[in-house]
Amino acid sequence: MTNTQVTLVQLDNYGPWTVTPTPRREVDLQTLQSRLYADLSQAFGMRDGYVFFTRFDNMLAVTNGLDLEDHARIQESIRNRYPVTVSLSIGTGASPAKGLVDATAALQDQGSAQDAERTEALLGQPIEESERTDEDVQIAHFDVVDATGKYTDELDAFSSFIHIEQGYAELMKYMHDAHDSLSFFVGGDNIIAVCPALTEADYADAIDHVREAAGVDLRVGVGHGVSPHDAGMGAKHALEDAREEQSAVEILAGR
Repeated sequence: MTNTQVTLVQLDNYGPWTVTPTPRREVDLQTLQSRLYADLSQAFGMRDGYVFFTRFDNMLAVTNGLDLEDHARIQESIRNRYPVTVSLSIGTGASPAKGLVDATAALQDQGSAQDAERTEALLGQPIEESERTDEDVQIAHFDVVDATGKYTDELDAFSSFIHIEQGYAELMKYMHDAHDSLSFFVGGDNIIAVCPALTEADYADAIDHVREAAGVDLRVGVGHGVSPHDAGMGAKHALEDAREEQSAVEILAGR
């Protein structure tokens, strides 16, 4: 059984800040968001976690192994380097989606995302070290079969982007609705999904659904581990095996 620790990262009072005292230039906001994501990715990554940007003012991190002190240090780093602060809410459970629901509800109970009085909330309880196992995190790394040959080298860049995004949208919705998984586009033709304890047949069904709904062929490598880093590296190795073997699904224990 998996036991995923998910942290919701939400910028405090960000919407009002973007128009105070007057609307800020979009290029400046995009630059701030991208730099903030990069710094958060590094901060969580140094502690063997993963963070995904979603809407940028809301980001999702997989944080097995990070305690409350680690989270507080990340908040302090952002406060010292940016004109905005972040609230962090931790949820845990066998289902990543359920963990996120709990984390979201706890933060919403503290006040609106646009409440100036809600600043740097730090909520939830991490998984105790004594309760962690090598099966806690399951990560699936999907990519598009022959994306370069089918799209990059054949279509204009935006048409290629549309095809990849349609495949991602179908996979993201299917994995969430059918399997309580959280899936994220991470660039190129790559999608990373944080999953409960799924089987090879579950992943094969997801691939079949995307092929039928969006006409996009996927393959996937799956890894398990005590941390997101361990599970993610296992998934990368499994994906390389899938490419070499020309198989649709490969599952490997974390390395």
